[in-house]
Amino acid sequence: MSTVEYLRYRPYPARRLLTVAGVPGAVLLGVLVAWQPLLLLGACVAGLCAAVIWVRPAVAAYGLIGLTPILGGIERDAIIPVLRPSEAILLLAGATLAARGFLRWDGTLRWPRLSRVELGVVLMAIASSVLPLTWMAVQSRPIDTDDVLHALVLWKFLGLYVIVRVAVKTGEQVRRALWVSMGTAALVALIAIPQAVGLFGVPEKMDRISLALGNSEAAQHRTGQGASTLGLPGAVADLMVLNLGVAWGLLVRAGDGRYRMILAALGLLFAVGAASSGEFSSTLGLLIGIAGLAVVTSRPKLIGAAVLGGLAAYPLLRPVIERRLSGFQSASGIPESWVGRLNNLRTHFWPELFSNWNFVLGVRPSARVPVRGEITGYAWIESGHTWLLWGGGIPLLAAFLYFSAAVFGAAWRSARATLAGPRGAAATAVFAAMLSLTVLMAFDPHLTYRGSADAFFGMLALAGLGFARTGHTTTTARGGA
Repeated sequence: MSTVEYLRYRPYPARRLLTVAGVPGAVLLGVLVAWQPLLLLGACVAGLCAAVIWVRPAVAAYGLIGLTPILGGIERDAIIPVLRPSEAILLLAGATLAARGFLRWDGTLRWPRLSRVELGVVLMAIASSVLPLTWMAVQSRPIDTDDVLHALVLWKFLGLYVIVRVAVKTGEQVRRALWVSMGTAALVALIAIPQAVGLFGVPEKMDRISLALGNSEAAQHRTGQGASTLGLPGAVADLMVLNLGVAWGLLVRAGDGRYRMILAALGLLFAVGAASSGEFSSTLGLLIGIAGLAVVTSRPKLIGAAVLGGLAAYPLLRPVIERRLSGFQSASGIPESWVGRLNNLRTHFWPELFSNWNFVLGVRPSARVPVRGEITGYAWIESGHTWLLWGGGIPLLAAFLYFSAAVFGAAWRSARATLAGPRGAAATAVFAAMLSLTVLMAFDPHLTYRGSADAFFGMLALAGLGFARTGHTTTTARGGA
């Protein structure tokens, strides 16, 4: 229904709202023209985006899926006060859809029926925020801004999941969103690969961009690691594994065989992009993801194709591989980065975590501690399981295990449905990405990597795993609801 048709359908509340908001809005615009013209321009762009989302809600999902990985490396306050650009887009989309839903509300209350997957997300959000903050308050421990911001991370992912879940209705919209996801991932990979091997001056250019946008940590990733627009090599690899699953799922589960060559080329690009991250854990995650795709789609030939693709890409990635292998030539036989990671855990996190029974309900939501000598001024928790116990204790660890089991079960059923359709392709990607993520949590908190985690929860919504209790998991080849 268009905006004009909607105003005719519900003239009284909608027109009255526009009238009431119009006068002060006009006054505000007049002030902004003279005082902050750039702010006015931003407000106009935001208003235009909101109008498009109002008329075409699916655009909200396309925008979040397509823009978040591109904007993921931009820090808070670099462009927008308090928020990252990706978070501002999320709030704009959420507020627009909420207002649209409110004006169309018929007054009937319908309590949502949560699937096991959705319940798992809610439990993780509560266990990582409400419980640790309450525990800190009971102990009279100071709660700072960093704790509050980290406590909101999983709620942000839940909000993104809800937006995509509400905005995308049809199978064709799902298919379109999947292609948007692959297009964005391809752009990220095309930046990460030359950045890793030192081509075309990309490493220096990305360093300058990262420093200008406040991401001093990303500027550490010089030749040898592809951090791309996300500013984090591990997040790049996670994004590549997810979209490799999308390409493979569309090829074998959604009837997109007519794009066989394009999907095969994208799959190879994503695999090389994941390897360009220059991390052993990310390479392991790629191998696990490929194995998961072969199993869930009953296509063992994929492993052979991956081996051939790896051999073909070896000349390009040879500098990255040799640089990482050189780390084992140290006196200890272990790369210095691994030694530093273990020392950080032993020095800054484990002593406090395992004292006074803090591992039961967690220490605090903040996943970092101030440390002099670090380039960023902080030491981060570089262990996913330590992060779970630190940020929410046993309840958060249990919620993550419950969520993982729910995702594996629902994604397996959807991906292997006879007529899986585009939602089945998304479920195939979710299964492979979840398998990789679960293993890599032993190294880093991949569940909350910005950019890649946003993409994962958006893909979770596209897969329709939350429909399991209402019987809409299976879709048609060309895409039903």
